[in-house]
Amino acid sequence: MTRASRKVIEWPPVAVERWTPADRRLAEALRPADLPRHIAIIMDGNGRWARQHGYRDRIRGHEAGIEAVRQTTRTCASLGVDFLTLFSFSKENWQRPRREVLALMRLLQRFAVDERPELMESGIRLRVIGQLADLPAYARDALLETVRLTAANKATTLTLALSYGGRDEILRAARALAEAAAAGEIDPAQINEAGFAARLDTAGVPDPDLLIRTSGEMRVSNFLLWQIAYAEIHVSPVLWPDFRRRHLLESILDFQRRERRFGGVGTALPRWLAGPRNRP
Repeated sequence: MTRASRKVIEWPPVAVERWTPADRRLAEALRPADLPRHIAIIMDGNGRWARQHGYRDRIRGHEAGIEAVRQTTRTCASLGVDFLTLFSFSKENWQRPRREVLALMRLLQRFAVDERPELMESGIRLRVIGQLADLPAYARDALLETVRLTAANKATTLTLALSYGGRDEILRAARALAEAAAAGEIDPAQINEAGFAARLDTAGVPDPDLLIRTSGEMRVSNFLLWQIAYAEIHVSPVLWPDFRRRHLLESILDFQRRERRFGGVGTALPRWLAGPRNRP
């Protein structure tokens, strides 16, 4: 896909008029032609936020993080960012205490139901990736119903990665290719990157341009390992429940200061003078 496929929106967006003066200034500093098309976020720091605020129960941090999800999604839709992917629950998270896991599943169910009016009003489409069969039926059913209801929405696509692991995703794709080759459906010599990507959970979605991790941790935590090969990485010290519009805008501004080479030789011209780069 190329930048020509980006949706055309009014700039500055109408929603900016309702933002704080500080947020408006950040938005006005953005170059709309160089916005990331796909932003992925590792939402980290909920447990630490709960401890810092005197809560004994970590779930209070996850509950507080819903507002960060809401504001981040709204902002992406307002800016015209096409895709937002959130690392919501990893395969490894099943190892957490049963009480916390059950509380997270109930929170996920409430989010899927309570956010439907907001998603519909903002034109946001919901997708889910990962091993959804692992989720309890009440959470899975609520999510899939919201996916169905929002399927025709045309603004930002919000993808929740649930019971997800990057290595697991790659293994499942490799297994599918091996089975197809064993059945004589494909020639192993013809397998290429595009064919492999088509069997990933994210098939049909462009790779992330920008990966954001909150809470200051310097690791990718088994998230979108294939897809972030050329993503720019921004690490925010802010704990996820405190992540707000200004932090997202600052992350995008940092992204726009980078020179993306994709393995090639750099240019003496800044990216915004050299012109937009066509990307697969």
